[in-house]
Amino acid sequence: MSARTTMDAVSESAGPRRQRPDGAPSSAERKSRARSKVRRHLGRYWQLWVMLAPALGFLIVFAYVPMYGIQLAFREFDFAKGLTGGEWVGLKYFIQFFESPLFGDLMRNTVMISLATLVLGFLTPIALALVINQILHSRLRRIVQTVTYLPHFISIVVIVGMLQVFLSPSTGLITRFLAFFGLEDVNFLGSISAFVPVYVLSDIWQHTGWNSIIYLAALAGVNTQLYEAARIDGASRLQIIRHVDIPALVPTMIILLILNMGGVLNTGFEKVFLMQNTLNLPVSEVIATYTYKIGILSSQFSYSTAIGLFNTIINFAFLVIANQISKRASDTSLW
Repeated sequence: MSARTTMDAVSESAGPRRQRPDGAPSSAERKSRARSKVRRHLGRYWQLWVMLAPALGFLIVFAYVPMYGIQLAFREFDFAKGLTGGEWVGLKYFIQFFESPLFGDLMRNTVMISLATLVLGFLTPIALALVINQILHSRLRRIVQTVTYLPHFISIVVIVGMLQVFLSPSTGLITRFLAFFGLEDVNFLGSISAFVPVYVLSDIWQHTGWNSIIYLAALAGVNTQLYEAARIDGASRLQIIRHVDIPALVPTMIILLILNMGGVLNTGFEKVFLMQNTLNLPVSEVIATYTYKIGILSSQFSYSTAIGLFNTIINFAFLVIANQISKRASDTSLW
């Protein structure tokens, strides 16, 4: 038997070769190329992956692993059986929440506080950044930036303590000042009508300076020739802000607005909870505080999980809708 005949016999016994009629590589070859590409990538950038590993681990452990507990929203939680041993009840707890007498009040309070904080908290950092950008004296600019940044580093507990000291009906500095104008014994923290303004204004005071940093960074990237050309054409400061600064901020504004829409129903739990009392409870009870009281204090874990999942779904829906609207209207989006 010749050598060629022997090779043919071996080839036939090994089975038909996996070749595509169009000459494209087989699935095995594609997998092999993908693996080699990954090995080359890791060999080249392994230092960056090592630096990224702690952040990825933190995200996986504290953001993705807890998602396993979402199934509690569809089960009757049983301490003896654990997370997966309870009876499957479907949408029972979602329907219970929708039919609850508190559903309307919780949604109204949450939306009212969230939208007020979102709108005013979104516009004020832009205005502050535009003002700081117009300050030509570098030392004065640094002073203004430092003064406006500092409140961001004060803890929520201290902020609420300051509110209680300044707004105390009997000894508060602000209430004593208002007493000179005839407004005596005003209880801002116990007033239903004053709770939302106090919450929103204090939140703006605390975070406006810090949130303006990203807008100042965007303004720093504006070509200085645009300012020079505008001044040569006789543009005033307001006209420069309108025709140069604001158009430069629009992409950043859109991205941040989309991100903020993803948390439209996420009011600050700590601050609202610390500011709550029996007098302002009709307007201060929001989804976050109600979930805490139902889940932690009352041990209704399945019910509280359903409420939290409903809140998350609504926020995600707002995020997707805002992203799609922005993508169609301005060609700027997250994805």
